[in-house]
Amino acid sequence: MTQRTRKLFGTIALLALLVVYSLVAMVFSTAMLPRLSSWLVPVFYAVMGLAWVPIAMAIVSWMYRGRPDETVG
Repeated sequence: MTQRTRKLFGTIALLALLVVYSLVAMVFSTAMLPRLSSWLVPVFYAVMGLAWVPIAMAIVSWMYRGRPDETVG
């Protein structure tokens, strides 16, 4: 797979991740926030706000991984 194709698929995967993750986060927040105490709400937002980052980092890492003889660009 060429670097250009990998970047295309990675971009599509990142967009899909953001759409799906935002919908899942909305469902969790609707279900969980009314039952949480007031000091746990910021913790919930911090965790949900950062939980997508490792997945996105893995996708970006895959996008920029290439064969040793392949030039980036």
